[in-house]
Amino acid sequence: MSIRPIPITRVTIADRFWSPRQKLMTDVTIPHMEKILKDEVEGAEKSHAVSNFRMAAGEEKGTFYGFVFQDSDVAKWLEAAAYALALRHDEALSRRVDDMTALIGRAQWEDGYLNTYFTVREPQGRWTNLKDCHELYCAGHMMEAAAALHEAAGKDELLGICRRLADHIIDRFGPGKEEGIPGHQEIEIGLMRLYHVTGETKYRDMALRFLDLRGQDPDWFIKHLPHPPAAKRDRYFDAVYHQADVPVREQTAARGHAVRQVYMLTAMAEAAAATGDRGLKDACGRLFDDITRRQMYVTGAVGSAARHEGFTTGFDLPGDRCYGETCASIAMVFFARRMLELSPLGRYADLMELELYNAILASMQLDGTRFFYVNPLTVDTSVAGKEAGYTHVLPQRPLWHACACCPPNLARLVTSLGQYLFSEDEETVYSHLLIGSRAKTRFGPITLETGYPYEGRARYFIGAAGTFTLAVHVPGHAKNAVITVSGESFTAEEKHGYRYIRRAWKEGDTVEISFDMPVRRLRADPRVRDCAGRTALAKGPFIYCFEQADNPSPVFSLILPKDAAVTLTDHLRGLPEDIPGLTMTGRAVKRPDSLYTEEDLPEEECRITAIPYYAWSNREKGDMTVWIREG
Repeated sequence: MSIRPIPITRVTIADRFWSPRQKLMTDVTIPHMEKILKDEVEGAEKSHAVSNFRMAAGEEKGTFYGFVFQDSDVAKWLEAAAYALALRHDEALSRRVDDMTALIGRAQWEDGYLNTYFTVREPQGRWTNLKDCHELYCAGHMMEAAAALHEAAGKDELLGICRRLADHIIDRFGPGKEEGIPGHQEIEIGLMRLYHVTGETKYRDMALRFLDLRGQDPDWFIKHLPHPPAAKRDRYFDAVYHQADVPVREQTAARGHAVRQVYMLTAMAEAAAATGDRGLKDACGRLFDDITRRQMYVTGAVGSAARHEGFTTGFDLPGDRCYGETCASIAMVFFARRMLELSPLGRYADLMELELYNAILASMQLDGTRFFYVNPLTVDTSVAGKEAGYTHVLPQRPLWHACACCPPNLARLVTSLGQYLFSEDEETVYSHLLIGSRAKTRFGPITLETGYPYEGRARYFIGAAGTFTLAVHVPGHAKNAVITVSGESFTAEEKHGYRYIRRAWKEGDTVEISFDMPVRRLRADPRVRDCAGRTALAKGPFIYCFEQADNPSPVFSLILPKDAAVTLTDHLRGLPEDIPGLTMTGRAVKRPDSLYTEEDLPEEECRITAIPYYAWSNREKGDMTVWIREG
C-alpha cells in the first residue's frame, strides 16, 4: 500500500504561527533574494548568478563569477517562487519566473547540456571532473525547480528544458554508457522528482544507477580525475567525505559532508518507496537512527565539524564550534518526510517538527532578509567569527553569503510546507504536523484548526461522509493526550506515535485532541562532553536559549536550580509579543579578582530569561547559549 504526500495544490495553510512566515517569504524574502541574484542589493555579497546565465546565453559580456555551483541558487529561487505562486496569485512574479525560465532555456546547449560555468569558462571541460564541479548537483536542483513549477504553478517550460537535460545525462551516464558518480549528491533527488512528474521509469532508473555505483570502488573519483582537473586544481580526495567508500546499502553510520549525506539518504528513501528495495530502506533506517541518536544537536542541527561541514563521530557535539549548516537541517526534513512514505512512524514527524521550529527557523532574521549559514548552540562574541576554530560561528546574520546555498533552500522549504502536513493511502489519511490547514483528501476535505505551537489543542473537521481512517500524529513531547470524536470520548488505537481513528464518518464530524505541554528539562547523554551538568529547556516544539540581552553576563556561568519554577512571559525586550519567553529564578556566579582562586566563587540570586532558539540574534550582538548549568 503506497503512502504518498498530499500535494501542495491540495493543502492550504491557515495557521497562527506559519501563515505569517509564509507571507514573509512571498512578500519580502523571495523578492529580496531575486534582487540579490541580480546584484541589486547594496552591501550584500555579489551573486552574479543571473548574469552568468545571460553570459551563457550570449546576451552579456563578461567573466563567470562565483562558485561552480552558482546556478543552483537560481534553481532554488525558482522552486521557492513556484510554491509562492501556489500560495497566492502574483502576476508580476509569474512573469518574472517565465522570464527567468526563458533565459535558462536560451543558455541550454543543443544537446541538452546546461551549466553556466562550463558554457562561459571551460566548454572543453564539461563532465570531466564530477568530483568537484557540481554539474550534476546543479542539474538536480534545476529538475526540482522544474517539477515544482509543473506541480505548483502549472508551468511546463522548465520541465521541458530539464527533460532534455536529464536525457542528455542518461545518454552520457546511463546503462551501457560511461560510469558517472556525482561528487555532491542531489541529481538523484531531481531525477526521482522527474520520475514522479512524468511517470517515465528511465529517470528513476538513472537515479538508482547513480546510487548503485557509489562506493563500489572507493578510488573511483581519483581514477576519473583528469590532469589537470577542470575548474579545480585540487587532487585532495576523501572517500568518507563523499560517502563513497562503502556501497550505499551497506553503510551503517552518517559520515562526511552532512548535506551530501542527507541528500543521498533522501533519494535512497524515495527510491525505496518507489521500488520496494529493502536494502535501501534498511540502510535509511540505520542511518536515521545513527544521526538522531548519536550525531544530532538538541535543536536538530547536524554536522559538528567546520573542517568538512560534516559529521565526525558519535556524541562529538561541541556547542560553540557547531557547524549545523542550515541546508543540512533542511535536508533532514526532506529525509524524514520520505521516511514517512516508507513507514508512518512518529519519530519521523517529530524530527520534522524539531527541525522546522528550531534549527531551520533560527537561520533567518525575523524580518526575512538576513541569514545564518551556521547554527551554533553557544556563541562567545569575544571569539566568534574572529579566532581560529570559530571563524565560521557568527554572532549576527549577514545579508547574504558568497556560498549562498542556504537562504533559497530555506525559502523553498517554508513556501512548500503544505506538502509536509498530510499523506494518504487507499484507506488512511495521515496528519503529521499540527499546523492549521485544509487538505483535499481522496475521502473529501479535512480542516485542521489548532492552537499549536502555543497551546496543546487541535480540532479536525470532516468535510464529507465516508469510511476511512484518520491517523493523527501526537507530538512525542505531548503529555496526557485526550481524544474526543464529535464530542464523545474516544480511545484510539495507538501505533508508533499516531492515533488511528477508523469509522464511517458523517459530514461535520469532529476530532478534538488536547494535551499538556509543560516546560521540559532536557539532559544529554553523558558522552556529550559539552553538556555535562547542564540542561536545555523546551516547551512544545520550541528549544530555548539564553541571550546576553536578557541575562546577567556571562550567560555561560548562570545556574538554574533543579527545583526552580519556570513561568511563561511574552514581555521580551526588543522582540515581538507573540514570541513566548520563559523566566525563572537562578543564580549568577560573581567574577573573582584573579583568573584562578582557591576560594568558592560567590553566587547571587538573579532573574533568568530564556527565549525560543529561533528568535536569537534579533537584537544587539551578545553571547548566547542553549545549555545552562543545573544545580
